[in-house]
Amino acid sequence: MPVYRIRGVDVDFPFDAYDCQITYMDRVLQSLQQGNNALLESPTGTGKTLCLLCSTLAWRRTFGEFLRGGGGRGGGGIQPSGSQQSGASATPLSSYPVIIYASRTHSQLRQVIKELKATSYRPKMAVLGSREQMCIHEEVSKLRGKAQNNGCQFLCKKRRCRHNNIVTEYMRSNNELGNEPFDIEDLVNIGRTKGPCPYYISRELSKSVDILFAPYNYLIDPGNRRSLAGIPWDNAVLIFDEAHNLESICADAASFDLLPTSLTSCIAEAQECIQLCSFKRSIENSADKQFDPENYAILKALLMALEKKISELVIESKELGYTKPGIYIYEFLSELNITSETSKKLIETIDSASLLLEEGNSGETKAGAKAKSTVSRLETIRDMLDIIFRGGGQSHAKYYRFHVNESRQTSGDSLQVFGKASRTLSWWCFNPGLAMEEFLKLGVRSIILTSGTLSPLESLAMELNLEFPVRLENPHVISPDQIWVGVVPVGPSGHPLNSSYRTRETEKYKQELGTVIVNFARIVPDGLLVFFPSYSMMDKCIDYWKNRNHEHSVDENTIWQRMCKYKQPVIEPRQSSNFPNAIEDYAAKLRDSSTSGAIFFAVCRGKVSEGLDFADRAGRAVIVTGMPFSTPTDPKVRLKREYLDKRDYLDKTATPSNKNSKVLTGEEWYVQQAARAVNQAVGRVIRHRHDYGAIIYCDERFVWSNYQSQMSYWLKPYIKCYSKYGEIVQTLTRFFRDKVSLDPLEPKEMDCNDSIAPLGDKCLPQEILSDSPAASVNEHRVTTATTRRNNYMNFAQITPANRATLSMKHGCTSTSQPMSSRGQLSQDSQVVDLTDHATTHGHLKEHALKSLRLKKAKIADNGSSVLRRNVESRDLPGYQGEQSTPLSRRSTIEQACEKNEAIQEGSGGHVSITGPAFLKLAREKLSTAEYGEFVEFMKALKLKNMHIKDSLEAIAKLFSSPGRLTLLEGFRVFVSKNQLPLYEQLVRRYSAANT
Repeated sequence: MPVYRIRGVDVDFPFDAYDCQITYMDRVLQSLQQGNNALLESPTGTGKTLCLLCSTLAWRRTFGEFLRGGGGRGGGGIQPSGSQQSGASATPLSSYPVIIYASRTHSQLRQVIKELKATSYRPKMAVLGSREQMCIHEEVSKLRGKAQNNGCQFLCKKRRCRHNNIVTEYMRSNNELGNEPFDIEDLVNIGRTKGPCPYYISRELSKSVDILFAPYNYLIDPGNRRSLAGIPWDNAVLIFDEAHNLESICADAASFDLLPTSLTSCIAEAQECIQLCSFKRSIENSADKQFDPENYAILKALLMALEKKISELVIESKELGYTKPGIYIYEFLSELNITSETSKKLIETIDSASLLLEEGNSGETKAGAKAKSTVSRLETIRDMLDIIFRGGGQSHAKYYRFHVNESRQTSGDSLQVFGKASRTLSWWCFNPGLAMEEFLKLGVRSIILTSGTLSPLESLAMELNLEFPVRLENPHVISPDQIWVGVVPVGPSGHPLNSSYRTRETEKYKQELGTVIVNFARIVPDGLLVFFPSYSMMDKCIDYWKNRNHEHSVDENTIWQRMCKYKQPVIEPRQSSNFPNAIEDYAAKLRDSSTSGAIFFAVCRGKVSEGLDFADRAGRAVIVTGMPFSTPTDPKVRLKREYLDKRDYLDKTATPSNKNSKVLTGEEWYVQQAARAVNQAVGRVIRHRHDYGAIIYCDERFVWSNYQSQMSYWLKPYIKCYSKYGEIVQTLTRFFRDKVSLDPLEPKEMDCNDSIAPLGDKCLPQEILSDSPAASVNEHRVTTATTRRNNYMNFAQITPANRATLSMKHGCTSTSQPMSSRGQLSQDSQVVDLTDHATTHGHLKEHALKSLRLKKAKIADNGSSVLRRNVESRDLPGYQGEQSTPLSRRSTIEQACEKNEAIQEGSGGHVSITGPAFLKLAREKLSTAEYGEFVEFMKALKLKNMHIKDSLEAIAKLFSSPGRLTLLEGFRVFVSKNQLPLYEQLVRRYSAANT
């Protein structure tokens, strides 16, 4: 395996690294070494996860070897796990830092652990999950939510769970657990075959690890965070992967909505507790305070008083609701005698009530004591009190708004009279940075946020209220001819495409948009994704298209029928339970050869936009029909904008000298939230190194610079705005025609199920799932129609297209073959030092010569200087991604060609042309623009900004016309020996086309 020395750290990477990957690892190491926070954006398909793991674990190993066995961080033994008192560990901690890797879902963590298995690193690891994921108890495993937690705790407290009872003994006799990568399914298998509880095994393992994998809520939720015993927070590194939604997750975790149905259920549960206590006292004659019905009578009275007080608030405007500053919550509750002090007693009563209800529903007086499914709604009141009285103070209330909104029940409810007005009490947090502040108080070393779509970075940093000195917006590894990005401001009849509320309801707009989609469905091969701003907008357009045609169309069919002529439609359902069926339907229609593919109508921020990969045929183009702005009159959106505008005003008036300081305004936040949702949606198509596709913005507002500035960094160089609809159709048609005809590796048939890879939902049917290519930079394989196509290809098969010019021994083994020493650097790997000057390493200079693909080229000094600039540029403070150093019109490539005096016999008996002669002939045969393109492609060959295959193919295509076949033949002199067979194939193809 290659080993890269970056910032003095030896990073053992399983494959040859791209430039953008080295840059990414450089930023990770900068963050870790300096103890700074980092915002790192790198597009899907650039190996982000692998880079994160390799760089962080390489840094961790600089402190000492990974922990092994069951010795704990300081050599202590395993703590008992029979109860929830696992936080009492007295084990002394080592000085080694711990890496906590968090992602949104369990399935995403599963993919990360799979990437860990592909590396040579074997840290002591653990993975945390919920009881829902891990419980194997025959009764408790059937429960869900807090009922499951309560049932588990009840049985463990009574020592009635045989799985939990043997955890301690199992851990003592299997202290090697965690030395090799495993996931939740592996723990569950251990539990089912050998008996110990997977949930408590993971808890025990987490006390002494090098790296801990956990879902977001284990870090963001204070209660879950406190349960992580043994974590040295002041020596921990936090990594939030897929962090594009982190701000909303943090804000939601610190907020609550008390629904009227929930409050009614809480009152009913309090009454049930009173009855259970009376029953217990009558049969047990117990005076236990836990079974004092008076406590639950007080709880019930408080809840009823709260319900009444909410109903008595005067709401003058149903649209605006009842709004007060956040601090008002304390005044509101104090009138019910709920204060910081009394809330503690109230929380104790609710905890006792939850256990009492669980015990009552477990049939304590019956044989077997079976747990039954009952949801404790009282837990919502407990969570509410925790949020309000967090830390015992009120300082956080300034970031909140108190709001009561009136609505009417629209569906039947056993606890609610149909049609009766109901009110929801909300306390919304508008500062997502509150959760991040908790980490600062804990003194964590670094916080790294990363995703494929973090842009715009500045607004995210301001929202989280954290300093992020280290930032990166990485380019993609694809070449320019793999992507088509265009803004479509008008339709075929010249009518503007604008989905704003002023025009989206008009017939003209719906007609024009429908006709545009019909045309693109005809042009785009295979899978087409169409994203609408909202479900409402999607439903209205589809309903219109099913019944109407364009007023100027001569076709008698409706717009919808014309779409179906080219592609079979699938519509994203609102209900999550129906989503797996929609994915199955889409995959089946892609396989149907009677049409040219399928079209998936979906919604920004929906499951399709964030939960799935549409690689290769599954997604050849994405159409975005408009900006998915949130409803401006929505109370939460309106109050958030007001909050930001007020903060902006106060900041500027408080410090007049800093009027030019950057503070996020309400309008900026509003636009950026929509832009981030668009970025997430368009990221569905280009999923790996050799994928290709189109991104089509069908809204004239995307022409505006302030909208384009919000787009992902890697997309910006490719965006083109078209003023004429005909030009759009022409260029897009040419793009797909060229890709289909010129890509010899594109299979004629494939199993589309492998192209649709879910990221977040375990509910999706297993037969249509494939490995997520979240960290893959894939190489296409030529397959037959009978061979199942797998898009998660081995990284090792790829020749890097955009990597640093580095030399190393490729003592690479297959990722399935373990290295001789898991804990050591590969002995066969030659370390490439990226922190030293290139000229001090002869092997780098030699490789720079080879990389130009010139025989006897004499440009060693220049090659080394270019490499030095590339490596040193990574240390520039404002550096954003790898960018080639601009060359003059008379480029280094031309100078090198003119110095090449070789005239030799090439393969197949062809006579090579000298460098100067070839350049002279090229200037004669090519136009000025074409000659410029040729020079740029030669630059790409030298600097490896494009895959070698793509560069050679582009050059061969340039020389493919009948009058230029001499150039096609003569260019062999510049092709290296190992790439010559590929170039000969291109020569034969284009020569045959001209005969």
